[in-house]
Amino acid sequence: MPNNRTRVKLKGRLKTYLHVFEYLGVLLILVNIGIFTVDFTAGLVLLAFTGLYFIAILYLNLYSKSIIMNELVSFATQYGQIQKRLLRELDLAHAILDDTGKVVWANQAFERIVHLEKGFKKSIFALFPTITQDKLPEENGEVSYELDYEDNNYTIKMKRISLYEMAVNSDIIDANGYDGSLIAVYLYDETALKLAIQEVDNQSLAAGLIYLDNYEEALDSVEEVRRSLLTALIDRKINKYIASCNGIAKKIEKDKYFVVMPKKSCEMLIEQKFDILEDVKTVNIGNEMAVTLSIGIGLNGLSYAQNYEFARNAIDLALGRGGDQAVVKSVDSISYYGGKSQQIEKSTRVKARVKAHALREIISGKDTVIVMGHRLGDVDSFGSSVGIYRIAKTLDRKCHIVLNDVTTSMQPLVDLFKNNPDYENDMIIDNQQAIDMAGSNTVLVVVDVNKPSITECPELLKFCKTIVVLDHHRAGTEVIENATLSYVEPYASSACEMVSEILQYIGENVKIRNEEADSLYSGMIVDTQNFMNKTGVRTFEAAAFLRRNGADVTRVRKLFREDAIEYKAKADAVSQAEVYRSRYAISVLINDDIQSPTIVGAQAANELLNIKGVKASFVCTEYQGQVYVSARSIDEVNVQVIMEKLGGGGHMSSAGCQMEGISAAEAISIVKETLDKMIEEGELD
Repeated sequence: MPNNRTRVKLKGRLKTYLHVFEYLGVLLILVNIGIFTVDFTAGLVLLAFTGLYFIAILYLNLYSKSIIMNELVSFATQYGQIQKRLLRELDLAHAILDDTGKVVWANQAFERIVHLEKGFKKSIFALFPTITQDKLPEENGEVSYELDYEDNNYTIKMKRISLYEMAVNSDIIDANGYDGSLIAVYLYDETALKLAIQEVDNQSLAAGLIYLDNYEEALDSVEEVRRSLLTALIDRKINKYIASCNGIAKKIEKDKYFVVMPKKSCEMLIEQKFDILEDVKTVNIGNEMAVTLSIGIGLNGLSYAQNYEFARNAIDLALGRGGDQAVVKSVDSISYYGGKSQQIEKSTRVKARVKAHALREIISGKDTVIVMGHRLGDVDSFGSSVGIYRIAKTLDRKCHIVLNDVTTSMQPLVDLFKNNPDYENDMIIDNQQAIDMAGSNTVLVVVDVNKPSITECPELLKFCKTIVVLDHHRAGTEVIENATLSYVEPYASSACEMVSEILQYIGENVKIRNEEADSLYSGMIVDTQNFMNKTGVRTFEAAAFLRRNGADVTRVRKLFREDAIEYKAKADAVSQAEVYRSRYAISVLINDDIQSPTIVGAQAANELLNIKGVKASFVCTEYQGQVYVSARSIDEVNVQVIMEKLGGGGHMSSAGCQMEGISAAEAISIVKETLDKMIEEGELD
């Protein structure tokens, strides 16, 4: 039987290399023929050499080919072993899985990482619980995930490799319908890289601004000779506080500081919840009024300039929310800290006069004024809208109030203007009419709200280029952007108070009718709970102005006498209230045959504050597929912060939120969980 190795057919470069001697033999024969024509004797000598050459070639082909093949097979075997050893000892952690995720083979580096012996055959899901079946790559696909294992950070890459070609070339596997595959797994240790990146990130600079909220008022409350001492003590506290976290504070104005610090230090301040906010209040050298700070921090921007812009936005938010708090703004988030004290009412009305003149200029430059408040408007929203209507008419401009649903609390006021010959039929319009009227020659005035998503007609904001915002609610993360004029004063008791002040500076020829004065006065009464909540000197001055212009207390009281059904529902909500943790009153308003349950729910929340020991009240009302939560407090609890945790907002003492897809009972559970969490984290006492 002939040796199989002698019948092996070679190809490629090796075949060419072995046959080159045969090609040279043919060339030698041709040369030999040429020499015969020149010299017969020389030709005979060369012929003898040619014969010996071909005998040697024949010998090599017959006897050495098998030796060569043996050497090639031996080399291939040794090469395969070396390759296998290299893969086994490769520093890159590598494993092979079957198509179900079971480990088929792993190298030493992989085994060292997972602390397993050779021959581990379990699923990779048992090794890395975060890797699940649905995360395996699809056909011929490749996926990559971040993986934390023990104390290290890895990037795990997985690639699916089809075995179809192997099955086609196999003598033992039928390739018909076969779709088997293996998954190659690679683990890249990126712990050191991430530590380096984190260290660089920690040392990146964060920009900040610190404002003294009540600098002038605090100085006025102390003796003149001691004012410089008060300023020096505040300076020292701020500089010492910033220096303790490797930062630099530079005073840019008498009551403003610019701050730079490493990002890591900023994170330390966040963990401490900016305790300087409380510490600075301890500065007391006889000043009757404690000093409060507002802090705005910007970080994670693409440049120092962007961080500074973030800081400016953050400080504006802090001031707009009432001061005495810190706001940290990054690329994709805004965080709030502090804000536990009421903002001090400004005694000066210079700002109101400046805003009034700016509003006059804006309205005078347009032909039409559209006014809108918030969705499910209340008395303050409608009353302030009526005040803007009077300003527009005084300036001889057309004015329309956007109002869709009229609540029971607003109905008496709306009736004063509907079918009234002294007012146009299109004074009150709906959303579609407002959108049709909107244009480049229209100014949109938004009152009693600064959150675009809860305005009466959010789409209207897109159609009007000139927008004015007048509001007394503390600003949140979502604000109306690109407003031509923004006048947001959280210390004001109501939007009606702000509009009443503006009316006094619009011009000497302002003539307020009784219906309009009653509407503005009503808004102030409702939002201050008959002048018992958030009232200051300017509140009573605005009320006195309205009284002088025809507002009548008796008429207003008659307008707001309650319906018997609503009164009973409110009383039932109060009687069924649960006092949670001995200080939080929580109840549900049963919405049966009540036209405006959200208004009644808010009134019930106000009533619950009359219970001794109650620091805050929460009333949940199911209405139109949502649960409306009304939150109220007197002075000890900031309900705005609580409602912001649930996606809402408002004032320190009056706030709310809306929840979808849940029942009132579930909403109560969420409110309780939020209170528990905030108490655990120290945000509530």
